[in-house]
Amino acid sequence: MALKPIDDAIPVTMDNDRLIKQVKVAFPLDNSNVNQIKQSGSNSVLNDENGDRLPPNADASVDYISSGDLKRIAHPDVKIQSLVEGLESKNWTKLCDSLNDTRRFALYHSTLLIPVLEMVVLVLVKAIKNPRSALCKTSIMASSDLFNSYGDRLLESTASDAFDQLLLQLLLKASQDKRFVCEEAEKALNVMIQSLSPLPLLRKLQAYVSHSNLRVRAKAALSISNCVSKMNPEKLNEYGPVSLVQMAAELLNDRLPEAREAARRIVISLYESFLGAKEDQKQESWQNFCQSNLPALHAQSVVKITIPL
Repeated sequence: MALKPIDDAIPVTMDNDRLIKQVKVAFPLDNSNVNQIKQSGSNSVLNDENGDRLPPNADASVDYISSGDLKRIAHPDVKIQSLVEGLESKNWTKLCDSLNDTRRFALYHSTLLIPVLEMVVLVLVKAIKNPRSALCKTSIMASSDLFNSYGDRLLESTASDAFDQLLLQLLLKASQDKRFVCEEAEKALNVMIQSLSPLPLLRKLQAYVSHSNLRVRAKAALSISNCVSKMNPEKLNEYGPVSLVQMAAELLNDRLPEAREAARRIVISLYESFLGAKEDQKQESWQNFCQSNLPALHAQSVVKITIPL
């Protein structure tokens, strides 16, 4: 029996994917293409369809510089002219560099940054919202340096709205699961409490103890308890002990242990600085105060905290 010509053999079918791969493998690379791929490094890849480079995996290339390692700017009067442009950049690595420059200005040349301080805070807010962790963390670190350098100036009317937005973002980031961002936000909140006057800061924080996010409520409660612990009896009286004890009573019933513990600390601080009573009459006076300003069950819970004291 004669063999059929090979041209008459049944063709072997191949799915499209395998065919595409075969074509790509067969495509020759000249020397210029080889050199280009070598130079691209491990941080960039080629797109399968059109050869465009995909953005590199970013965060590993960013150095997180502690405040103590930041250096003075050689020519700050010249550098400040280009800082705003850098803060408006859509290139995230350039923006990170500009945020670190902002930190250097805040630490060593703070007066030069004052005219654009509100704009800088709004840039921080936007950067903290960015899903890129490196940019988010760098902006949180910049927030800490701004708190250290400018303190209550951030609460002035021209920057107050921007500060409100920044405070919310720090509370949100301190409440998230990404640990290294969460820890940096907690540090920033602690620096804020140490750098700003407790009374105006307390008025800013009080809005967030009723936030719909449980973790935000807990972080706000913790920040409030830290503020209250810094306030002397006159400042507590100026804020209003009734408002504080009512706030604490609500937080004692919160679902998160962190919020409930912060509420206990607020109650203890209030009790220890309670005004208008001699030491031997403090417990009785405190009990009357709680019963006068709280529902019966809440008053009982609050008074119970201070009985061993």
